[in-house]
Amino acid sequence: MLNQKYPLTWHKKDFSIKIFCSIPNIATGILLRTNKAYFVVDPGDGILRDLNKEIGTKKLLSISDVFITHGHHDHVGGVWALLTYLRVMHKRTPLSIYYPKGCVEIESIYNAFMKVYSASITYKINLKEINDDRNFRSKNVTIKPFPVIHKEFLSDGITTRQVPALGYKFTYNKMKICYGGDTAYCKELVENAKNSDLAIIEAGHDEDTPDDMHMTMSEARSIGETAKEYFMVHVPE
Repeated sequence: MLNQKYPLTWHKKDFSIKIFCSIPNIATGILLRTNKAYFVVDPGDGILRDLNKEIGTKKLLSISDVFITHGHHDHVGGVWALLTYLRVMHKRTPLSIYYPKGCVEIESIYNAFMKVYSASITYKINLKEINDDRNFRSKNVTIKPFPVIHKEFLSDGITTRQVPALGYKFTYNKMKICYGGDTAYCKELVENAKNSDLAIIEAGHDEDTPDDMHMTMSEARSIGETAKEYFMVHVPE
């Protein structure tokens, strides 16, 4: 397991990932880079500040793809700020947003943004709803989405429901990064993390009461150890 103090950074050759933070109920924010690509994953609150400090305005405007694992606020809380900043700074190239089918949070943010700014937006936003696990490519990176198990409580505090949720595996020049997002222990994550160059595994639950929302530290560790290196994230502070 690699050093767990945020920000977490991993790189090999010209493939890198930086996790600015991954704090339950607060925020997540991840930047993935190759020599030609800038991808953002789970842009929670503060992502605009972190990106500006890390790569500056010019490179920020070249971001081509945003990947959403699910619609909880700690994973999408910075989407509006990011979209608005790109408009104010006159981004000209398209931005694709990938999200799981049924993720109404992303669709709602997009619809509200277009309602307010459709007459003055300078770039095209492509919503890419994912409803299967087929691979696709962008900027010489192969992306494999895979379903994960993540539930939330309803208003009664007892009943739960499955939320639309994905993990992503990014492959570039034969190097693989697997990011599970928020998930309980599931075979899809086990399969995709195995033999990855880096696995990013959440461990948001205590050891005594595992459920269908998050993994315990021991569950996360058992998956992470099947990869060449791993980070454990989303660990409660």
